[in-house]
Amino acid sequence: MSRTISIGAQDFGQLRENQCFYVDKTAFIREWWERRDIVTLITRPRRFGKTLNMNMLDYFFSSRHPKRADLFEDLEIWKDEKYRALQGTFPVISLSFAGIKADNFPDALAGIKKLLTGLFSQFPELYRFDGFDENERIALNSIREAMNPIDAVYALNLLSALLAKIHGKKVLIFLDEYDTPLQEAYVHGYWDELVTFTRNMFNNTFKTNPYLERGLMTGITRVSKESIFSDLNNLNVVTTTSDEYATCFGFTEKEVFSAMDEQGIPESEKAAVKEWYDGFIFGRVRDIYNPWSVTMYLDKKKLDTYWANTSGNGLVSKLIQEGDVGLKQDFENLLNGGCVEAEIDEQISFSQLTGNQNAIWSLLLASGYLKVEAVLQETPADPMLYQMVLTNLEVRLMFNRMVKAWFQNGYDFDRFVSAMLNGDEETMNYYIERVTLNTFSSFDTGGQPGERKEPERFYHGFVLGLLADRVRTHILKSNRESGFGRYDVILEPKNPNDTAVIMEFKVRNARKGEKTLEDTAQNALKQIEEKHYDADLLQRGIPSERILKYGFAFEGEQCLILKA
Repeated sequence: MSRTISIGAQDFGQLRENQCFYVDKTAFIREWWERRDIVTLITRPRRFGKTLNMNMLDYFFSSRHPKRADLFEDLEIWKDEKYRALQGTFPVISLSFAGIKADNFPDALAGIKKLLTGLFSQFPELYRFDGFDENERIALNSIREAMNPIDAVYALNLLSALLAKIHGKKVLIFLDEYDTPLQEAYVHGYWDELVTFTRNMFNNTFKTNPYLERGLMTGITRVSKESIFSDLNNLNVVTTTSDEYATCFGFTEKEVFSAMDEQGIPESEKAAVKEWYDGFIFGRVRDIYNPWSVTMYLDKKKLDTYWANTSGNGLVSKLIQEGDVGLKQDFENLLNGGCVEAEIDEQISFSQLTGNQNAIWSLLLASGYLKVEAVLQETPADPMLYQMVLTNLEVRLMFNRMVKAWFQNGYDFDRFVSAMLNGDEETMNYYIERVTLNTFSSFDTGGQPGERKEPERFYHGFVLGLLADRVRTHILKSNRESGFGRYDVILEPKNPNDTAVIMEFKVRNARKGEKTLEDTAQNALKQIEEKHYDADLLQRGIPSERILKYGFAFEGEQCLILKA
């Protein structure tokens, strides 16, 4: 009998009590406990079961959930008598920073204070216990939403001490999504303030805390040690390239196919599910599936971009859209099914994300948008050099939609592409003016007021838009042998009976005698003919009358298109 799929359920106890669909990840309990690391940070992409696993740990270890054999007895962890004796025996502090999302530091700090105040209220024994001394009672009474920042910095240390005194046992601390406030701080410009607060808080919680038995943090990224972990020499960091806990987050292929069998999904669907949702690699373990998308698919019985449609793509979109020409070229290659090579430093430094391609690729890898195809250089003293590709079909479709959304007036862009395929030069020029006016500023982010613009940023964004818009019907090919000066684009139809398009982009160059944009566009058309850019298309059997040739001439935000 198939179990009910509960979408978005993150409470382990409710899932088990209601006999809902659950993939057994309790082996994580044993692996984490037997490693005996004092503080562990595990990074995984969003929606990868981090919160559910942390909640499972809480139900297993917390003295607030004693004698809950009913939740675990048919799961992997309950086979070991030693672990049955551990269930429900520790004071556990469990919290999540997932909801700390603010556009300024005072609001972020207020959110953390509110979270901490609510956390204390979860332990009524604090207010019934009569064994605290006067200083401890004063400190306890200081915990309120209006507390000063110093009290907030020491709050988790204080809670650890009080619970340890009550229970006669050191505490376990589970912090989920530790980096959510930090990402918000980077986007909204209060990074330095929040980092200072967080560093002090983590130092008092995870290092100078004599009442800590063990701590566990989860997040998407490993924020650089210099930022917030500079004092934590007891920290074991587990990233997506680490072998530890490789199968504890995400679904293995065996788990996915077993779930499909349980839900009565035909065998013939498994190849499509693999193409859409497989592709994640943790350590040396391949074929890890996105659990959120798989769970949604099991419920809806329909393939869709479930993970990609959830929140969390804004920072990635901003970084690629505002990236330089080289970044857009590499991204174009990824969308075309190619790869990118980059030095990866898994300690993400948010201050380097602007203008540092390797830092951006590192973030994309940590976030699950890229996967490692090959290790090209592995030197202990240097960053790792990886060859990476887009993770799977779902990620590719998500990026296609993201690129199309960059062109805010999509109706104009669609009309432009239709006119281009129909050979309508006049309509193309009408719409390209509107497209450039609407989108140029979004891609030209590299200069100060009064400086020369970087039109290549827009042109490459424009090419990405073409790629995203025509991915189902055409293959986009490009040639960048001599840089942007010889940048040409070919839209080759997948069906040889459809229209092919050759485009040549040029910036007006007065030193070459180009007095007008028309001169530049004519030179672009001349280059198409002289270089025989249509040779491959003709060889494929596409008749010359089905090959449209366009010269694009740009100067600033002005554009002129001529057809051969």
